[in-house]
Amino acid sequence: MKKIFILTGEPSGDKLASEVILNLKKINPEIDYLSVGGENLKKLGVKSIYNLKEITYLGFTKVILNIFKIKKKIDETVKAINEFQPDILFTVDSPDFTLRVAEKVKKNNPNIKTIHYVAPQVWVWREGRVKKIKKFIDHILLLFNFEKPYFDKENMSNQFVGHPLLEKKIENAIDINQTLEKNKSIISIFAGSRKSEITVLAPILVNFIKLMNEKYSDFTFVFHSTKEYSDLIQSYLKNSDLKNCEVISDDKIKNYILQKSVFAVAKSGTVSLEICNAKIPSIILYKMGLINFLIVKILVNTKFANIINIAAKKEIIPELLQSNCNPKKIFEYVSNYLENPEKIVEQVKNTQLILNEFKTNNSPSQLAAESINKFLS
Repeated sequence: MKKIFILTGEPSGDKLASEVILNLKKINPEIDYLSVGGENLKKLGVKSIYNLKEITYLGFTKVILNIFKIKKKIDETVKAINEFQPDILFTVDSPDFTLRVAEKVKKNNPNIKTIHYVAPQVWVWREGRVKKIKKFIDHILLLFNFEKPYFDKENMSNQFVGHPLLEKKIENAIDINQTLEKNKSIISIFAGSRKSEITVLAPILVNFIKLMNEKYSDFTFVFHSTKEYSDLIQSYLKNSDLKNCEVISDDKIKNYILQKSVFAVAKSGTVSLEICNAKIPSIILYKMGLINFLIVKILVNTKFANIINIAAKKEIIPELLQSNCNPKKIFEYVSNYLENPEKIVEQVKNTQLILNEFKTNNSPSQLAAESINKFLS
C-alpha cells in the first residue's frame, strides 16, 4: 500500500489539505495516511501525530520567542516522517515550518517525493527563494496563475491548479430569520481566525459598530467566527452592550449569511477571496505590533496586502492597515460605499475580472489530487 504524510501548519492549511485528500480518496482509495493536521483531516480518518495548535504562531516576534519549541517540533516531525517512510510528503502552506521539515526529510531520504501546495509568496518576499526550494521540493501546486513565471524561470516542476475557495458550491437556502432580526441588512464582519488577531481587531470593530449605530438603524452586524473563538468574540460584544450583533460559527450558515450581506469588513487574508467570490463589496483591515510591522516593511516586496490588489497592481479593495485601522476610518469608508452604490458596482465588477484569472475549468482540489496521484504511479 502506498503511503502519504500530510504536513500542515495551521487550520487554513488543514482545510485545504482535506479538500485535496477527499478527492484523492475517490481516485485512489488504497493509500495509507499520517499527518500533522487538524479537525478537517481528522474527519477524513487521517491521524495527526500531535495537535496543530502546538505549532501555530503568529508574527515574527512570536516565532522568535518560540524558536526553540519550533525547532524541537521540526525535529520531532522529521523523525515521525522518517519512521512512517511515505512515498510522498505532501506539505501545505506555512512554508517557514513545512518547508524546513521537507528540506530535512529530503536530505535524509531523497527517494521520498515532496509535493508542496500553496507556493511561498516569492513575489512578496524573496524571488531567489525558488532556487533553494527547487533543491528539495519535487513539484509545487500553485493557487494563482501569476505565480507560474517565477517557478518556470527556474525550471521548477509546477502546476497551476487554482484556488479551492473559488470552487462553485451550491448552498441550500437557510431560514436566517430564525437567527437574525428581520428586515435588517447584514454587514458581515471577519475579525480573524487566531486569538491574537481577534484581541487586536475586536475592540476596534466594536467601536466601529457603535459609530454605525449612531448614524444608521437598519443594519445587523454578523461576526463570522471559528467555533474555537466564538465565545471570545461574544465576550467583547457582551461588554459593549451592542444589541444588533450576532456571532455565527457554523460554516453553512456563515456562507449563506455572506451571500445575503450588503457589505463585508474583513481581516486581510484568504477570506477576501470568499467575499469577492460571493460578489460582496468589502474593505480590508490589518494591525500588528510595531516590531512586526517594521520587519515586514523591510522584507516585503509589494505595495499591497490583499491578493486581489496585488494581482491587479492597484487598489481595488481599500486596505486600512496599522494606524488607519481605527473605528473612525472604517466607519468613513463603509458609510461612503453604502451611500454611493456606484462605488459598490465598480468594486464588484473589478474584483470579478481578477477572480476570473484565478479560476480553472476543473475543481482545484481535484486537479491537485490528480497531480499527487501521478507521483504514486
